[in-house]
Amino acid sequence: MSEPIEVAAGLIFRQGRLLITQRPAGGHLAGLWEFPGGKREPGETMPQCLRRELAEELGITVEVGECIEMLTHAYPEKTVRLEFYVCELTEGEPTGLDGQQLAWVRLDELDAYEFPAADACLLERLKQELDWWK
Repeated sequence: MSEPIEVAAGLIFRQGRLLITQRPAGGHLAGLWEFPGGKREPGETMPQCLRRELAEELGITVEVGECIEMLTHAYPEKTVRLEFYVCELTEGEPTGLDGQQLAWVRLDELDAYEFPAADACLLERLKQELDWWK
């Protein structure tokens, strides 16, 4: 089994809504929704990775806060190690620079979107941690 792919993802809240993005067609888990972020490059910390990925994919600058969830999930074709961070949007307006769809969703809208299996625990936690949505 190969080493897990390390991925940092951001939870960006604004006015009671959370930013999610849709995975591009043709790739792994295409069409599913996720929390924006990406793969860690050699020599990067996870917060550095997240800042870079969000700048490259969405054209935004964030302040990376607390890591609120770490998990490893094995898909049939690969294993991913995910770290989720609460982020504060400090500059820019998110835009899908790679053509991906994005949405600002309220807590009561989350269930309408399909997420990868790896995100199940975090999705449950999002329903409990109401302070994050303020």
